[in-house]
Amino acid sequence: MGSETITLTEEAYNLLIQQKGDNESFADVIIRLSKRGKLKDCFGAWDMDDDEEKAMFANLRKFWEKSELRGVKL
Repeated sequence: MGSETITLTEEAYNLLIQQKGDNESFADVIIRLSKRGKLKDCFGAWDMDDDEEKAMFANLRKFWEKSELRGVKL
């Protein structure tokens, strides 16, 4: 297997270090993270009923009210 040199910002490098396990190479981390899939692949996977939807939005409203965005209509 060949290798390539890439340039990372310090922020990207630090984030990569945070994800790295003790016995993992940086290549291993990148491969592992890239296999997670995309959020859009999960759309429609949860069959939510009306009661679950109401409870979820009630909880979100409660946390939005407590957030630093207080006073901003979301």
